Amino acid sequence: MTTMESLIGLVNRIQRACTVLGDYGGSDSSFSLWEALPSVAVVGGQSSGKSSVLESIVGRDFLPRGSGIVTRRPLVLQLHKTDEGTQEYAEFLHLPKRRFTDFAMVRKEIQDETDRITGKSKQISPVPIHLSIYSPNVVNLTLIDLPGLTKVAVEGQPESIVEDIENMVRSYVEKPNSIILAISPANQDIATSDAIKLAREVDPTGERTFGVLTKLDLMDKGTNALDVIEGRSYRLQHPWVGVVNRSQADINKNTDMVLARRKEREYFATSADYGHLASRMGSEYLAKLLSKHLESVIRARIPSITSMINKSIDELESEMDHLGRPIAVDAGAQLYTILELCRAFDRIFKEHLDGGRPGGDRIYGVFDNQLPAALRKLPFDRHLSLQNVRKVVSEADGYQPHLIAPEQGYRRLIEGSLNYFRGPAEASVDAVHFVLKELVRKSLAETQELKRFPTLQAEIAAACNEALERFRDDSKKTTLRLVDMESSYLTVDFFRRLPQEVEKPGNPGTTTSPAVDRYAEGHFRRIGSNVSSYVGMVSETLRNTIPKAVVHCQVREAKMSLLNHFYIQIGKREAKQLSQLLDEDPSLMEKRQQCAKRLELYKSARDEIDSVSWAR
Repeated sequence: MTTMESLIGLVNRIQRACTVLGDYGGSDSSFSLWEALPSVAVVGGQSSGKSSVLESIVGRDFLPRGSGIVTRRPLVLQLHKTDEGTQEYAEFLHLPKRRFTDFAMVRKEIQDETDRITGKSKQISPVPIHLSIYSPNVVNLTLIDLPGLTKVAVEGQPESIVEDIENMVRSYVEKPNSIILAISPANQDIATSDAIKLAREVDPTGERTFGVLTKLDLMDKGTNALDVIEGRSYRLQHPWVGVVNRSQADINKNTDMVLARRKEREYFATSADYGHLASRMGSEYLAKLLSKHLESVIRARIPSITSMINKSIDELESEMDHLGRPIAVDAGAQLYTILELCRAFDRIFKEHLDGGRPGGDRIYGVFDNQLPAALRKLPFDRHLSLQNVRKVVSEADGYQPHLIAPEQGYRRLIEGSLNYFRGPAEASVDAVHFVLKELVRKSLAETQELKRFPTLQAEIAAACNEALERFRDDSKKTTLRLVDMESSYLTVDFFRRLPQEVEKPGNPGTTTSPAVDRYAEGHFRRIGSNVSSYVGMVSETLRNTIPKAVVHCQVREAKMSLLNHFYIQIGKREAKQLSQLLDEDPSLMEKRQQCAKRLELYKSARDEIDSVSWAR
């Protein structure tokens, strides 16, 4: 095999692999490796002889025929040259395990597959049919047979059919890597050629266009197409090629393509008009010309193709890292994977707490804003009002009034006041608990590796929430204990430093008032003021100690032992249970599998292109 055959054959194999993986260009698909590689788009009006030209290049009668619009879906035809003596066969992408050796069945399958999408109507579809033909009698080539351009809609077709067909054809031929094979019948004025008109619009310089004249043998007697073929009527950068297709009588008699090719060679060799051009005419020469040009285009674009492949490989490897590598089957490796995933989550969770990621500052907000605000809103004004102080002190004295200071009254007022601190203490615990739960949720969502395993993700979430509940219970007990400790033992020095009230001797003749009025209003105001000062001192103390308790019992524990209980439970699980935790989303598994296949394809393509390039 020559270097040229190797290079074009390589492109064909890459395009074939892209087709199998679904990584191929279509009328509405994004850029792909398939599109980066050059191919030949066959364009012509209806009944221009497109099908006959393709069959002549292939050497087989395999395309549907009829009047009107016959090609209703793009046909991506890949020709693969095989060794001499091997059997010819065809394969469809939609029937990958079936080989067709009877080309009449190939024609029927093209028709049936077209009808599956468009129905038995005259509608068209941009969804391509992919056909590969393996034969020793072909050159390595990729041809795309497109629906014939038309000027009017016939019965059964929508009015938009003319524009629809042109837009579909245009979407293929306007791509910079597309080589345009413009088919025009010789027995019509070249100025009216639909194929040439469209080719001129998308390729005004003619660098990508090859002109083909069909039906040279059907021209009026005494006329010829030399003005076109020799470039006087319409010049292209590449030479025009004339072909003589089988006549309708030959088709009806199933004339062998080998015989048809021989008759075509004889026609040009014996033609008075075209004999001097015989070596550059005919379908066999056209196939070799296209193959040679294709090889030169491929050579020129190897650097850009290689660059595109390398970029795609980098992107695919990045995507594979994002999707994660396949999971091992043994229990030890699975346990290791689970622990690594847990550590990845734990690392992100700690970053949120420590400030590497947003969220941890909300805990400080609880202590700096919510707790002080809650302490300021406590109803001490009502509890230490003059009326309530008089009531509590008097009830504490009972039938026997206090002698110097109402100690029991003081204690009852203080204990009642300190009891209000339980609410803010519990609220602080709950607020931090809510923040920690939110950070767990965010950390799980941000752990990309865990997205592969929804079951494991759910188990980790449940284990974290269970641990946070335990931490909250401990924190509540501790913070409430702080409040209770303040009530259990009052700070004696505070009251010893208070100025003592000295009782003034009264008038012996004065009648004693009832118990509720036994002291003046100023006395009770001083009691309320003293208790308020003491409660204020305790409030400042709790404002500092409650955050310490919450951080110690909740935040610190979450950082140090959030998943400790989960680790113990995981270590006790059987291999089957570990596998269930690593049961991936099927769509994700499919996505990774496709990504791996594409990565393998691109790497193989790069290696083969490199090897062929070095062999030049």
